Amino acid sequence: MSRAEEFQGLRPLLFSLAYRILGSVSEAEDAVQETWLRFEAAATEPRSTKAFLSATVTRISIDVLRSARVRREEYVGPWLPEPLLADPYQDPERSAELADSLSMAALVLLERLSPLERAVFVLREVFDFGFPEVASAVGRSEAACRQLAVRARRHMAAGRPRFEADRKEREELASRFFDALREGDVVGLQNLLAADVSMVGDGGGKAPQLAKAVVGAQNVARLLASAFPRMALVGVTCEPHEVNGQPGAIFRDRDGKVLHTLTLDVLDGQIQTIRAVINPDKLGHLGSVADAWAIDREVRQVRRPVE
Repeated sequence: MSRAEEFQGLRPLLFSLAYRILGSVSEAEDAVQETWLRFEAAATEPRSTKAFLSATVTRISIDVLRSARVRREEYVGPWLPEPLLADPYQDPERSAELADSLSMAALVLLERLSPLERAVFVLREVFDFGFPEVASAVGRSEAACRQLAVRARRHMAAGRPRFEADRKEREELASRFFDALREGDVVGLQNLLAADVSMVGDGGGKAPQLAKAVVGAQNVARLLASAFPRMALVGVTCEPHEVNGQPGAIFRDRDGKVLHTLTLDVLDGQIQTIRAVINPDKLGHLGSVADAWAIDREVRQVRRPVE
């Protein structure tokens, strides 16, 4: 098998590793590409191609994350990961861990960890790498990696939500939510929301957004019921789609361009958190991106007739 064939076989794993460390599709793809360049240029054959490539993409991702931390500290408004429609890497023996670590909530929680803690947690807890492999990947001793893993697990356990396990029930609730959203049904929406539900939008200062953060079932329901019927009048459509392993949707303009994504955290038969990614810089990998400002102007013009 050639190097190129070996690399392509491992590419889904490498991307999944990098995405969980970085929370960015574009940065993960760049890290994978840089990994290939280093592999191609390596003078000797590694003893284990998987170990070599995993370690390389992890080190690159750690370096990228360290530089990205400065940008994220200066980010305008709430920061959310770039939405991912499907994880290219599948492992039946790790399906629960892979799905849980892909959610928006988990990725936001991972942001609280240091780059090394995040990398160790992803390698060890999500992908089940042994500590010798983890130590080699992050350039620390096994003892240090065990300490990093303990700290990371503690931080994650303290804030990690538990989502609805039954996929069918979760999808049925999401279907009812999007039906009520299209109809502008305040009561219908409110009945599906937890009392302390929160809605968070990530526009990064580059797109109009409903609100940076709204809390409470009544407030969120009223906001959604007011906004989305007006958006439909200017040609915006809602396309239900799993996003980051969660119930969600892609919203498109009349030309089919991506306006934003929405994801729903579901627990105990209610929606706990709604997250909208509106920043156009985070949507390009999903297709052509809509002009959100132009749509916002159109929506404002139809406000009076609708009301």
